[in-house]
Amino acid sequence: MPKMKTHSGAKKRFRVTGSGKVMRQRARHVHKFQERSSSAARRLVPDVVVAPADERRIKRLLGK
Repeated sequence: MPKMKTHSGAKKRFRVTGSGKVMRQRARHVHKFQERSSSAARRLVPDVVVAPADERRIKRLLGK
């Protein structure tokens, strides 16, 4: 049986921690920071855990 390929779109957007949680970046944290207040930009900085309903599907795309 051939190896399962990692979904290249998913590997750019998600990462799995050592404990098995799937993390993602917050939306709107890429560009246009001059239009946002400093506090709004800082609020978007930390990564967050993916919703439990999506976790199983994302792990399968990542081959985990």
